[in-house]
Amino acid sequence: MDRLDRAAFTYDAVGASLDRAVPSGFHRLHRSGPLDVPFAVAREALFAWQVQLRSGVRVRASSPRVAPGVVAEVSIGLGRLRMRAPVRVVAVIDEPRVAAFAYGTLPGHPEAGEECFRVSVDDDGLVRFTLDGFSRPGSLLTKLGAPVAAAVQSRITDRYLLSLCAST
Repeated sequence: MDRLDRAAFTYDAVGASLDRAVPSGFHRLHRSGPLDVPFAVAREALFAWQVQLRSGVRVRASSPRVAPGVVAEVSIGLGRLRMRAPVRVVAVIDEPRVAAFAYGTLPGHPEAGEECFRVSVDDDGLVRFTLDGFSRPGSLLTKLGAPVAAAVQSRITDRYLLSLCAST
């Protein structure tokens, strides 16, 4: 993890996912859905990497809790077929009605870009989970296998949404 602490991001628009911005040359990621759990429960799950863990993604992080600067290797698959994706938390929002964090890709990630995971509660008390982000192929392999990479990314994004929507 030490080498990831010092690694540069693989894209320039660090923090843009917090504003739901999509830099030129990237494709947008967006999923959103209501949660049937209290905001405090969803907030705690969000900051304890449960979005990733409950979706079947392995997380090896420099901290058990999300915080600015925390680095992690998120991965899917088994053994030699495990796809590793290093990221660093670029920002955390922890307010009475919004909890969010964004992480960005580091060298070795198959994609280049950023994802923002957000839990919010509206004026009517509805708790919602939203994922916003942007990405583009980050390696020759993902460029050559763009349709497969896009399908895998879409499936993982759907699983992220379901991880909080279907769990407490």
